[in-house]
Amino acid sequence: MDSDLKMRWTVPFAGFLLAFMGGFSYAWGSFLVPLVSAYNWTKSEATMPFTVFMVVFALMMFPAGKLQDIFGPKKVSAIGAVLFMIAYGLASLVVYIPYPWWLLVTYGVLGGMACGLTYACIAPSTIKWFPDKPGFALSLAVMGFGLAAVFAAPLKAEWIIPIFGIDGTLLMIGIATLVVSLVASLLIKNPPPDWNPPSLKAKTAKINKAANEATPSALLKSPIFWTIWATFALVIAGGLMCVAIIPIYGELVINLSPGQAAGSIAIFAAFNGFGRPVAGHLSDRFGVVWVMIITYVIQSLTLLLFSVFAVSLPTLYLSAALLGWGFAVTLALFPTLISCCFGAKHLGANYGLLFTAFGVGALAPSIGAAIFDATGSYTPAFLSAGIMATIGFVLCVMLKTKYKLA
Repeated sequence: MDSDLKMRWTVPFAGFLLAFMGGFSYAWGSFLVPLVSAYNWTKSEATMPFTVFMVVFALMMFPAGKLQDIFGPKKVSAIGAVLFMIAYGLASLVVYIPYPWWLLVTYGVLGGMACGLTYACIAPSTIKWFPDKPGFALSLAVMGFGLAAVFAAPLKAEWIIPIFGIDGTLLMIGIATLVVSLVASLLIKNPPPDWNPPSLKAKTAKINKAANEATPSALLKSPIFWTIWATFALVIAGGLMCVAIIPIYGELVINLSPGQAAGSIAIFAAFNGFGRPVAGHLSDRFGVVWVMIITYVIQSLTLLLFSVFAVSLPTLYLSAALLGWGFAVTLALFPTLISCCFGAKHLGANYGLLFTAFGVGALAPSIGAAIFDATGSYTPAFLSAGIMATIGFVLCVMLKTKYKLA
C-alpha cells in the first residue's frame, strides 16, 4: 500500500507527457502561413487538416476509451504513440505530395486517431489512482495539453520551421511524440482492483465510491448525462468560436500590432494550462459544479460584453485570461464530473461519449468566420458565444439544484 501511494504520482506525470505531446499537434496555427506561402494554398485549405484532426480526435475518444477499459492504458497509449509517428512521418511527405488532401488524411485522420488513443488513457487511470483528490490529480495530468500551445507555437514559428521547413518540422515532432509517448506508456497503469488510499476523505471521492458503475448504454439513457453533454458542447463551442478570432479582432478593431494581438493567445494558453491544477484543487475543496457555475458566469459576462470591454491592449489581455480560465475549468473538470456521476469502471468509454461534444465545438471557429463574413462585424460572434455560455451556466445550475450534484 505504501509503495502504491508513492508510485501513484507517476500516473498523472505520464498523463501530462501524453497530453503535452497531443497538445503539440493542437498548435497548428504556426503551419498556416508557411503552407500558404510554400504551396499557394488558401487559408481555408491550410486550416482544414486541423479541423479534421479535432473532429476525428473527438470521435475517436469513445472507441479509444472503450479499448483502454478493456486492455488497459499501457497498451492503448503505446499504439497511439506509434500511430502518431506514422501520421507525422507520412504528413512530412507533403513536400512531395503538396496537396491539402494529403494532410487531411495523414495529419487530420491518422493524427486525430492517435491523439484520441493517447488522450483517452489519461482520465480513467488517474481518477482510479486518486479517488481522494480526483480533480487536482486529473487537472495536473491534462495540464500538458493546455501548456503545449504556450511552448509549441513559438518554437515552431520562430525556430523549427524556418530552419527545418514544414516537412522537417513534422518529422521531428513525430519522432519526439513517439519517444515521449512511449516513455509515458511505460509509466501509466491502472491500480489494483478496488484500490483506495488509506485516507479517503474527499467529498468527491465519496460520491465516486458510491456511484453506480454505469455502462455506456446506461449512460446514454440518463438525462443527467445529456445535460452534462449539452453544457460541455455549449461552453466549448462558444469558447472555440471566439478564441479563433481574438487575434484578428485585436489587429483590425483595436489596431494592435500582429505581435501584440498574438500575445492574447499566449495569455489564453497560459491560463488554460496553469489554471487547470487550480481548478482541480478548488473542485476538490468546494465541489465541481460550484466551480463551473462561478466560472461560467464570468465567461458569459466576458463574451457578452467583449466588444465594449476589450477595447485596449490591457482589457483584451484580461478577457483572454478569463476565457483561458474557462477552458481550464471545462477541460479539467468534466471528466471528474462524469466519474462522480457514473463511476470509474467504464470511465474511458463514458468520457469518450461526453467528448463527442468537443467535436461539435470544433466546428465553431468556421461558424464564427461565417458570421463575420455575413455581418462584417465580430460582435455577433461574441454575443452568440456569450449566449451559449449563459445557457451552459443555466444547465450547471440545473445540475446543482435538480440533480443535486456536488
